[in-house]
Amino acid sequence: MSEFKLCAFADEADPMIAGQISALKENGIELIELRGVDGRNVTQLSADEMRELRIRLNDDGIKVWSIGSPIGKVSVEEDFQPHLELFRHTLELAVLAGAEKMRMFSFYIASGKAEQSEAQVIDRLGQMLELARDSGVMLCHENEKGIFGDTAERCARLHKALPELRAVYDPANFIQCGEDTMRAWEMLEPHIEYMHMKDAEASGTVVPAGEGIADIPMLLKKYDAAGGGVITLEPHLSEFVGLAGLEREGEKSGINCRYRSHREAFDAGVNALKALM
Repeated sequence: MSEFKLCAFADEADPMIAGQISALKENGIELIELRGVDGRNVTQLSADEMRELRIRLNDDGIKVWSIGSPIGKVSVEEDFQPHLELFRHTLELAVLAGAEKMRMFSFYIASGKAEQSEAQVIDRLGQMLELARDSGVMLCHENEKGIFGDTAERCARLHKALPELRAVYDPANFIQCGEDTMRAWEMLEPHIEYMHMKDAEASGTVVPAGEGIADIPMLLKKYDAAGGGVITLEPHLSEFVGLAGLEREGEKSGINCRYRSHREAFDAGVNALKALM
């Protein structure tokens, strides 16, 4: 197996950027998917704050691989213009950070309303792709429960309609939606840009990589064979700061907190993945 490059949502180790830098360096990880910064979501940073943060990270040998944005995690029935403006700002931040990718979603939809929402979802994603076209930032859609693209079939429909849109493959999220991870991989492989690494039991409870039903070793082999390079660790093994803001009202991420601290949970996630690699 080739040597994958590890990236991480380091805000799961510590809400403060100083602690995130320590966690990354001590685990030998040089890439970050930036999501939470000193207790704030990355979208809340100003342009000047992002410029300063990039310098700080570079000085510590850390590169922003992707912006782990919450873009698209709003109801498709909401007024789109304020969210589009947030996207513009987040795209500017991604450019200033030197990020190659931006993670995004495909809008919450009402139960049973996927067919009626599809055209609107595609139109909104298309507008964002158009704005990002000359930015140097690739937009990558993550499968997530409750959004239009929560099943492999609907993800595939998005990528067929929007060829510029790439995929972030998250096995635990597929499990939580009742999807078979191998079937999802086969359907989406041509569109997969990179992976988010978390595993889950059949109940949906998130566990360290290799302890769930995702068959992470086989997924790593398939990713390697497809020429995959970067894996972002998103362990979800503790109730980290900012998690509630990433969830839909009344929704839970299936986290079984068995660790004494955020940092212990983060390290456990890193070590589990490294053992499989």
